[in-house]
Amino acid sequence: MHSDPQQIAEIVAATAVAVGLMLAAAGLGSAIGWGLITSKALEGIARQPEMRPQLMVNMFIFAGLMESFPFILFGVAMWFLFANPFVGTLSSLAGGG
Repeated sequence: MHSDPQQIAEIVAATAVAVGLMLAAAGLGSAIGWGLITSKALEGIARQPEMRPQLMVNMFIFAGLMESFPFILFGVAMWFLFANPFVGTLSSLAGGG
């Protein structure tokens, strides 16, 4: 028994939609994170201007950590897009394996 091309097309289409949602969420989360990080840093600098160097260093450290999330999610999304595990699972189930 072979897997149906229609089922494979549906899986690939659903995966493409899911990848689009993943990348949109990563972009939105990154933008919100940058906004929160910089706004809080500016609030801290406005309250205590002498702490500016320390606050800027901390801001860039946390911004770098926050920015790694979209890149990790991008890697996972590309894995789903190009090495789709669901198509392989369908093929192995259809093959009786």
